[in-house]
Amino acid sequence: MNTLKPLCVPRAVRVLGGTLLAAALLLSSAIPASAQKDKKKKNADASDIPSPLSLMGDQQQIDYGISEMLGAWQIGDIEKLHKNYADDVSLVSGAWTPPIFGWASYLAVYQAQRARTSQVRLDRSNTYIKVNGTFAWACYQWDFVGAVDGQPTQAQGQTTLIFEKRNNRWLIVHNHTSIVQGSAPTGPQATPTSTRSTPAPDAAKPPAR
Repeated sequence: MNTLKPLCVPRAVRVLGGTLLAAALLLSSAIPASAQKDKKKKNADASDIPSPLSLMGDQQQIDYGISEMLGAWQIGDIEKLHKNYADDVSLVSGAWTPPIFGWASYLAVYQAQRARTSQVRLDRSNTYIKVNGTFAWACYQWDFVGAVDGQPTQAQGQTTLIFEKRNNRWLIVHNHTSIVQGSAPTGPQATPTSTRSTPAPDAAKPPAR
């Protein structure tokens, strides 16, 4: 009867096999680490890309901010609206009402205005922007058309905005909106500032944004 003899693997072969196994394990662990480094590098490169706004000059940034604010005011985007207003903003409307101080107070007025306004269009024209250090001001004329409390309304007026550059961003710190005498007033105040449509404010005066 034949007896099976144990298979003897030469020592050199065993050593070589162990070396190859260790190399394979090392390679398998190195690949994900390398991929992770590449991913981090790509993320770092992406973070180095400047935003389009940062490539604009101060006047362009302010003009863009005005347009963004007006667009947000029109569609009711509170977050974007707040993005362009300082928390300590002050506002003066075309109506015979006390000035408004602070974002929270303005937000309450804006929401009350928006609830009464629909089908709004606010066009801005003859905009002038002046930058002086970390402060700037912008003034423009506006033409408002819309419905307030369901009634067609039209008004014209002018707005002056004062900006301050904080943390490398231009914020509105004061808004003064006036209505032209003789034009039919419309909702509350919501300052117009860009050649864009914007909802109307209080039932007696144009927007103060």
